[in-house]
Amino acid sequence: MSLLTPNPGLIFWMLVVFLLVVFILAKFAWKPIIKGLKDRENEIQGALDLAERTRAEMIQLKSDNEKLIAEANAVRDQILRDAKDAADRTILESKDKAAVEAQKMIESAREAIRNEQQVAVTKIRKEVAVLSLEIAEKVLHRELKDKEAQEQLIAELASSARLN
Repeated sequence: MSLLTPNPGLIFWMLVVFLLVVFILAKFAWKPIIKGLKDRENEIQGALDLAERTRAEMIQLKSDNEKLIAEANAVRDQILRDAKDAADRTILESKDKAAVEAQKMIESAREAIRNEQQVAVTKIRKEVAVLSLEIAEKVLHRELKDKEAQEQLIAELASSARLN
């Protein structure tokens, strides 16, 4: 029965020992424990802050990467547009040059044809003149064999000639 009903002296000594243990723990153990807990809390908070900064940096890097990708795409698109414009200009210039060259070639061909035509006309005229002379020579040669025919030809020419 004495275990269930404690003695007041025992309670006093248990209280004194408890307070003494609390004092010793407070004096020697709590400060290092609290300091360790504070250090651990600071480490955890530092790790959480570092994680937060890292996450923020990752978000910033992701945003920067997206901006860079967008800028690169814009530059790529601009380069493609410039290249297409340059190609179109080159094609247009080539077409214009080809048209000018074709026109020059056509004019040159026309000039050559005109020259060849002139040469041919000149040759034909010379041939016609030579043939006419040959025919006239043959006609005159045949006409002038006969004395009577000569006199008749002179008479015809004299009658057809206009005298002022």
